[in-house]
Amino acid sequence: MSESLVDWNTYLEVASLSDIGMRRATNQDNMSVALASSIEHWEKKGHLFIVADGMGAHAAGELASKLAIDHIPHLYARFDEDSNGESLRKAMSGANGEIYRRGQLNEEFRNMGTTCSSLLLLPGAAIVGHIGDSRVYRMSNNRLEQLTFDHSLVWEMKAAGQLTAEEEAANKVPKNVITRSLGPYPECKVDVEGPFSLKPGETFLLCSDGLTGVITDEEMGSIMANMSPNEAARVMVDLANLRGGPDNITVVIVKVNQPVPVDAANQTTGKQISRAHNKGNSTPVIVASIVFALSTLFVLMFLLTGSYLTAVLPGAAAVGSLIFLFYQFLLSGVAPDGNAVGGKVFGRGPYVRINCPSGESFAAQMSKLLKELQAGAVKKGWEVDWDQLKSLVTTAESAVKSKQFSKAVAGYGRAISFMMDQLRNQNSGSSSSVDL
Repeated sequence: MSESLVDWNTYLEVASLSDIGMRRATNQDNMSVALASSIEHWEKKGHLFIVADGMGAHAAGELASKLAIDHIPHLYARFDEDSNGESLRKAMSGANGEIYRRGQLNEEFRNMGTTCSSLLLLPGAAIVGHIGDSRVYRMSNNRLEQLTFDHSLVWEMKAAGQLTAEEEAANKVPKNVITRSLGPYPECKVDVEGPFSLKPGETFLLCSDGLTGVITDEEMGSIMANMSPNEAARVMVDLANLRGGPDNITVVIVKVNQPVPVDAANQTTGKQISRAHNKGNSTPVIVASIVFALSTLFVLMFLLTGSYLTAVLPGAAAVGSLIFLFYQFLLSGVAPDGNAVGGKVFGRGPYVRINCPSGESFAAQMSKLLKELQAGAVKKGWEVDWDQLKSLVTTAESAVKSKQFSKAVAGYGRAISFMMDQLRNQNSGSSSSVDL
């Protein structure tokens, strides 16, 4: 495959969207989508996606998050001697130093900081770098996994057994207090998670807490499972705004359509992909399989001839090779690649796993929300293409009647986003928010 013919859109669907929300004067979130410039670059460094949520008065938070998304890709590209996971950790730590340095130069920017969640997509594996409470999720076969641990007071206390579920539900501890970030201090601790398997059909979500604060995991999973990345990103942001939009909202969604093929021209760097995807054909596995087969054969022969003591040695060899093969089988779902992650497993994620429901309850909620939105638009006299809206709603309602709740979620989602677009295009000077 020629480098000039590489079209990543064939292999990935990427959608990114950042919104100021309904209650903030500025958007302190920033994001970055850095696709590899070539097949060789992808095999060596992968694709890098970043979401950063800045904190600080004046323009400090916006500056901190901008410095993060600018410096991390640059620093990550410079580190060639380390594994990709360690390179990402060093790049994020390096960005921390730059944010801290800039903060010390201006009194108004002092103590500025930002959360930061980074996702690397490599041949056969995904790696996450993380600090703060922005999150990275993976959606696969209607199962949503949170790959990151929130560095927040709530999560830290829960992990330490100091906060019960009842106390959390009662908001005994503020949910917006974070315990780690880039920038306020000269040193920081960045978590790296993975490698996680990377298969066609899987979808990854990076987002700031402006989304997760008002949209549940089940709802996000239902939206991603039933809509394209572009539609899903738009619907998530619109729903967050309809529920008050209390913070900036940033979403990056990446869906893996198919693996990137490696042609003969790329076999040198492509060896790492072969190791990741063909563990069963590696030399140690082949040797262990042969040893197991021969040892088992000898054991059976000796047992049949009554040579029980003689069967002990080949029996031990058979057991040892079987244990080795079983261990390799357990590793096969992780695809740790020597060049990509240095054979090292990082972190303990996923930290949350949920099976997404059919969508019946969520579709009902969306239907109710849409009716309230329509009523608000009529009350305020906004101009809306009611015929187009009716067509979208009819499609969703038909899906509900036929119990195709996945289609219903998608239908209502499209109707809500259409309605929000209509309201954003009003010529009146009033806010586009609706009191629900």
